[in-house]
Amino acid sequence: MEPALIPPAEAAVLGIPTIIFSVLIPVAGVALFAYIMAKRIAPLVFSNPDFRFDRIPERVAAVFKLWLAQWKQPRYRLAGVIHIMLFAGFIILSIRSSSLVVIGIYNDFVFPGLGGALGHVYNFFKDYAATLVLVAALMAAWRRGITKPKRYDVPEKYGKPHTGEALFVLAMISGLMITESLFEGTEAAAAVQKGLEPEFIAPLTLAWLFKATMTAMPEGGLQALHVIAYYIHDLIFFSFLCFLPLGKHFHVITSLFNVYFLKLDKGAVKPVKWGVDDEKLDELESFGVKTFEDFTWKHMLDFYSCADCGRCSDQCPANAVGRPLSPRFISIKARDYAFSHYPLKGRLKESEPLIGGIYEEDEIWSCTTCGACEEECPLMIEYIDKMVDLRRGMVDEGNVPQSLQKPLSALEKRGNPWGKMEKKRAEWATKDKEFKAECEVKVLEKGGDAETLFFVDSISSYDDRIIQITQSAARLLRTAGIDFGVLGKLEKDSGHEARRFGEEMLFQTLKEMNTEAILATGARRIVTADPHAYNALKKDYSGLPPVLHISELIAEAIQSGSIRLNGNGDPGKVYTYHDPCYLGRHNNMYDIPRDVLDAIPGIQRVEMEKSRDRSFCCGGGGLMLFYEPIEEQRMGQLRVEMAKAAGANVIVTACPFCMVNMEDAIKTSGLEGEMEAIDLVELIDRHQAA
Repeated sequence: MEPALIPPAEAAVLGIPTIIFSVLIPVAGVALFAYIMAKRIAPLVFSNPDFRFDRIPERVAAVFKLWLAQWKQPRYRLAGVIHIMLFAGFIILSIRSSSLVVIGIYNDFVFPGLGGALGHVYNFFKDYAATLVLVAALMAAWRRGITKPKRYDVPEKYGKPHTGEALFVLAMISGLMITESLFEGTEAAAAVQKGLEPEFIAPLTLAWLFKATMTAMPEGGLQALHVIAYYIHDLIFFSFLCFLPLGKHFHVITSLFNVYFLKLDKGAVKPVKWGVDDEKLDELESFGVKTFEDFTWKHMLDFYSCADCGRCSDQCPANAVGRPLSPRFISIKARDYAFSHYPLKGRLKESEPLIGGIYEEDEIWSCTTCGACEEECPLMIEYIDKMVDLRRGMVDEGNVPQSLQKPLSALEKRGNPWGKMEKKRAEWATKDKEFKAECEVKVLEKGGDAETLFFVDSISSYDDRIIQITQSAARLLRTAGIDFGVLGKLEKDSGHEARRFGEEMLFQTLKEMNTEAILATGARRIVTADPHAYNALKKDYSGLPPVLHISELIAEAIQSGSIRLNGNGDPGKVYTYHDPCYLGRHNNMYDIPRDVLDAIPGIQRVEMEKSRDRSFCCGGGGLMLFYEPIEEQRMGQLRVEMAKAAGANVIVTACPFCMVNMEDAIKTSGLEGEMEAIDLVELIDRHQAA
């Protein structure tokens, strides 16, 4: 059908064929984009390796779920809906935008497969997509420029807010939607004027509005607007493409790849260097990350992929209590470093130390490795491995906080951070006459065997309060009819925190000693009541029997009837369950502890606002009990306030470190007598039927 207006491929301005611009704009745009991308990829060439090319089906599935379906966006409802509208619109309009570039040269071009009925269906959805994207862009601009949610704030020490860049990009997006719709609307309006049958335009869309309001415009005006709209769209399209790698909107390009190469094994820590076996670590000249180039290429891709949405910092407990850490700026500062040291023009700048440069020591030590930031990030940016690598670099330089030097030294000498004698590790089972009389525990340090090895770990062996949890665990194992034993003095600290605090060689020593002792028992499985030990044995060790958290065995025993519970609802008590980070986020165990808790007859349980994968870290976690951070308020105190706000007066957890911090927070908050903390194991032991 003859077009109602002269198309850009055949039009002319002052005698100059506009097809020249249809060729020059894309050629210049693509060339400039290729140049910028080559410069941006340069740091990745100098980076450390990262093995991310395995388990392809899982990675593809993650792309469909997390990238294409935008699975995590609705966690922040309004912002998520706006982003989904923008993203979905861009996915739909990508075909149209690509087609428009070619239409400027070949007017009759039709995208393959869209020449018939399918093309009409596509155009229908495309018109609505353009309209929705414009609406979403205006809503996003209102949020960025007017309402300004707190998580977008940029503290003065981190520089200026990125509001201007965000509004500029939203203006370009709006311009693309308006010009595309205007290009289509002017063509349809001219067709109506000439009595031709116009292309169907979906009603109540932007293109439909242009068509309806321009049918009375002179043909010359429609012709001019038609061509002008096309070339403005072309210019914005390629300007937008080239602008993306210059700031936070780089994620539009990198997010697909960042999600594909995501970390598949939560809870595990990356090796010191990919391709180097643990046995050869002592051959490395340097440990950890000290300069930007020490990061892996995937972690550099993380920096490029940060959307500056602030979700990570909004959920970060360290940031919430005023510690000098905001995960968002870990990424942003590194991205700015990459941009400045690998400039688009001029020579590369010499590499500089990261600690004392863009990062401060306290900033890196403030992280509890709770994983809240990673759980929240819709682009699957990783932070824990970066923190661990930066700590490895500091430890390698002998740069360790004063408060951590003693427990780390004790771990090396005695196998526990308190420096207690090894022979006292099993005294909770052998010296307490009352406990020993009711529950005999096999101590396997001198031989013997057991079907199940109870790995106690350090805090549960030596801390007077936590020993009560250990004894309750042993009683429950005995009630359930489980043949179990402990390693006694042969057991060393699991090394979970030593590794996450950067002491890799110390962790390797502890792991080797524990592995040898565990395998020598011939145990068919391992059980522990400590989520940190559970995570270490399951994720950091290899070649061990299956590892279970004690709540799993209790759940099985309750179901089978070997553990029977009684209760009268505990009048006056309202319970809430606090998800330990290394049981919940890092190992996805949320329901089993709740099922065990709910099995107590008549119990009343409520959920805190921050629960399950949004649980708020207690601030403990092994060596964090020894670290003395700069903070405005303790994390445990905030958590106790959350429990109180939920209407609970008893906090139930399933982690010894959480127990220490919760009880301390109750005392320091002046809530003794009003609030209580108890471990799940203790609670079940208390409610065992006679």
